[in-house]
Amino acid sequence: MTDHLITISEPTLRRLPLYYQFLLRKKQNGDTSVSCPQIAQDLELTSIQVRKDLQSAGAVGRPRVGYVIDEVLVTLSELLGYSNTKDALLVGAGNLGIALLDYEGFEEHGLNIVAGFDVDEEKLGKVFQGKRIYDLSDFKRIASRLNIKIAIITTPASSAKEVCDIMIDSGIKAIWNFAPIHLSTPDDVIVENVNLTASLAVLSNRLERSID
Repeated sequence: MTDHLITISEPTLRRLPLYYQFLLRKKQNGDTSVSCPQIAQDLELTSIQVRKDLQSAGAVGRPRVGYVIDEVLVTLSELLGYSNTKDALLVGAGNLGIALLDYEGFEEHGLNIVAGFDVDEEKLGKVFQGKRIYDLSDFKRIASRLNIKIAIITTPASSAKEVCDIMIDSGIKAIWNFAPIHLSTPDDVIVENVNLTASLAVLSNRLERSID
């Protein structure tokens, strides 16, 4: 599995969850296998792209059968970490942070947010979906005690860098950043910057062009 993580390109890695969700829907509908052209048509990709992506993930179709759905789901689940739940901590109990704490769908994708943190005294002690909000000063203690390596930032941009530094100092090795600022980290710390405003700009621009 480690070899796959090393050799799979980022664009392919970003498409693999789409394949997983598609195959899961097919299984729920009672299907046991699916062809490459079917996947390509539904996801608006080419058959060549689908075949290359799934092959790089270790999934190979069978002659006259196509892809056996259960087999590919297991392969993708292991590769994407869905079968190995990872605990995470979240900093920033604003509207977005609370929405992420409340969202139950993360666990089926291998992520379990166990607690939230903030500096606002009015939010401390509140519980969302069984996840308590702690003072940010407790972050290092709890991260160390639970041996957590993943953290999520949903703070304003002005405090994201300081929070990022706290996370790194606490032994966090992977950061999912929703703050509207690009964060740089040491080579041994992975950061995924999710820029919602950039996505909105792209959406608005495409809408304007489609209307024109």
